[in-house]
Amino acid sequence: MTRILVINPNCSQDCSAGIDAAIAPFRFEGGPEIDVATLAEGPKAIYSWRDWHSVVEPLCHLVEHTRAAAFVVACASDPGIEAVRASTTTPVLGIFRCAVTAAVARADRFGVIGLVNASKSRHLAALRAIGLEDRLAGEIAMNVSLETLLDPHATRAKLIQVAKALAAKGAETIILGCTGMSHHRLAIERELGLPVIDPCQAAIGQALAIVQAGA
Repeated sequence: MTRILVINPNCSQDCSAGIDAAIAPFRFEGGPEIDVATLAEGPKAIYSWRDWHSVVEPLCHLVEHTRAAAFVVACASDPGIEAVRASTTTPVLGIFRCAVTAAVARADRFGVIGLVNASKSRHLAALRAIGLEDRLAGEIAMNVSLETLLDPHATRAKLIQVAKALAAKGAETIILGCTGMSHHRLAIERELGLPVIDPCQAAIGQALAIVQAGA
């Protein structure tokens, strides 16, 4: 059976469960297995550049010793993407880059809801790497913990408020800049009336396209 492995580079099992729920609709009879792995060596969440760098070697080691038809690194800061790609000949997708390509396929400009202010520089670096920096209408950080985001009610009103502020800046699509926001996507989209992109779903869609094309 063909397998797509989604790797949560933090050690939060609750976050991994949220990722698994977000991508559940992409599993279908006769299709590839889609598994979610949690990086035991990872931090509780990736807030800082230090957190980002700390998961690069463990990610490389996991990919080097695991068989899959495609790997998805499920953090919206795309930690270690270049290093992980250099460790394998298997396709490796970063969910933020996938979300951006999905967003610009829907509209000209997009906004990002970030986890913390420190996320902005990592997102900007990724946008520069793929040449889409000028399509960013703006990024606004929630500045809350991952655990708070995972609560089904604690931050939903603020997420909707931030999404509306990004739309006022000219965003025509909204990217959720943390996997902990996945379960809020539909509520934000219904309230906003604009497409809201979940990065894990965007990445799985692209991974399926790669795997099915090569089948």
